[in-house]
Amino acid sequence: MNSQVIRNVRPLGGAAVDVVLDGSSIRAMVPAGSASAQLPSLIDGKGQLLLPALVESHVHFDKTLWATPWRPNSAGPTRNHRITNEHDVLKNFDVPVAERAGPLIEHCIALGSLYFRSHVDAQTVWGLRHIEAMIELREKYKHLIDLQFVAFPQGGMLISPGTADLMRAALDMGVEVVGGIDPAAIDRDPIRHLETIFELATRYDRGIDIHLHDPGDLGRWEIERIADFTQSSGLQGRVMISHAYSLGAFPPNDLTALADRLAGLGISIMTCAPPQVTVPPVAMLRGRGVNVCSGSDGIRDAWSPMGNGDMLERAMLMALRFGWSKDEDLAMALDVVSVGSACFGHRELWTGARMPGQSGTAAGGESCGSGGGPQPEAHRYQSRKSRCTRRRLPGPLSQAKSDAYASHGRVCCRLQRDIARGMA
Repeated sequence: MNSQVIRNVRPLGGAAVDVVLDGSSIRAMVPAGSASAQLPSLIDGKGQLLLPALVESHVHFDKTLWATPWRPNSAGPTRNHRITNEHDVLKNFDVPVAERAGPLIEHCIALGSLYFRSHVDAQTVWGLRHIEAMIELREKYKHLIDLQFVAFPQGGMLISPGTADLMRAALDMGVEVVGGIDPAAIDRDPIRHLETIFELATRYDRGIDIHLHDPGDLGRWEIERIADFTQSSGLQGRVMISHAYSLGAFPPNDLTALADRLAGLGISIMTCAPPQVTVPPVAMLRGRGVNVCSGSDGIRDAWSPMGNGDMLERAMLMALRFGWSKDEDLAMALDVVSVGSACFGHRELWTGARMPGQSGTAAGGESCGSGGGPQPEAHRYQSRKSRCTRRRLPGPLSQAKSDAYASHGRVCCRLQRDIARGMA
């Protein structure tokens, strides 16, 4: 077994330790300086933070405009306007999915995310092209990341004949999760929409991740129906509701019974915590046992020029959205983008780097007393199944931050720099 050491890092801000690795697994965490000097050092963390791997639980890699020239946003004000505009922008876009999504995936890896759930369009305007491109791209990065796909009917399923067939084809191709979108507002037949996606999920033995933007009482009623279908279909622990804006329209105390039901059925809630709409009450839901995770959603796409794929920044935005400022609040925000994101079937992958044998990663902590000395060159290390590769990030660091990662078959140590995108 190849043993190496990540030296002098602070797990979750605690006492400094040396992390002893066997291949790509954590064997032990011992006080800093006590690991055998005979073991090769993977990196000297210089007293910086060791955190769990970050998890991007909701993203649309296939539709990003990343790595292309700036394009002014041309969408109208409503969701249907934005869907139509996206069709117009992407259906004849001359930069292939791989040349946009690939650099973005690499950028996200450099920022510490190793687990991803990407919703990928299966809709008649471009058929299965996005699915095919993303499956090919996943193969390219499989030695670095876990990348899970949702077959997503962005333009509606029932209102767009042929979409359900495309979703079946996507599931036949190996897509792991059945998607859905606004059963009432977009598909205009909520019960039939839910019947269709739950039938697909049970037939193909897949989970479900449904976009639900419908507001207020309507959205709450749909969440209750999703709970009904989850229970009757035996899909407990395999359903996620993404966005769930309606949960933010009610006093938290009015949602306790619903939250308890979601927790009992293992239904997860994903929120990006956007500032302009009502959002689920994350602290209350977690307090009732509901698994809550987060994601970037769209990143520089036809919907919005915003987004950078940084899940630590997403945790900060969540904290700002809810007015969190205490240490326990900030720990909760971190949990939502890392350990708490164990919401799509691999919970054991997100047990934080606290004890020997557990998986973890590290991110973004500045070394205490680092002073103003010379800034080191940037490196990123990754290891999977006893293979370790080293990539050098180009250019000088500005305000370098040292990060170290060790995560389920991977070790990724990085010095984070403020690059715009991409890796060498």
